[in-house]
Amino acid sequence: MGVYQGNDFKKISGGRKRPHRSNRRYEIGSYPTHTTLSSEEHHIIFERVRGGNAKLRVKKCLYVNVTDPKKGISKKCKVLKILETPANREYSQRGIITKGSIVETELGVAKITSRPGQEGTINAVLL
Repeated sequence: MGVYQGNDFKKISGGRKRPHRSNRRYEIGSYPTHTTLSSEEHHIIFERVRGGNAKLRVKKCLYVNVTDPKKGISKKCKVLKILETPANREYSQRGIITKGSIVETELGVAKITSRPGQEGTINAVLL
């Protein structure tokens, strides 16, 4: 099911604005993925987007690719818990991971640098 992203029915004055045309296919968006911390991995393999392209979305995650900038080494680690999510305070309580989230991993505290709901992988950098 799509979400309408157009701006046809808003009016600043508070008056009613009637649609002059119907919704268009290119104005349709999608619901947010809300990647959560889980005991298993789960990916949505194919979701069609504009232009016939596909997005790989991460629904549930257990592991994250952590890069140590001092050593220049990347390693796959288990996520222990979510400490902070700057996008929304409630997300860290609900266990939702977004770009910029601070998570605790086996190697230490890391910051998420990828967009899990859009890219299909979760990458992080040690702090």
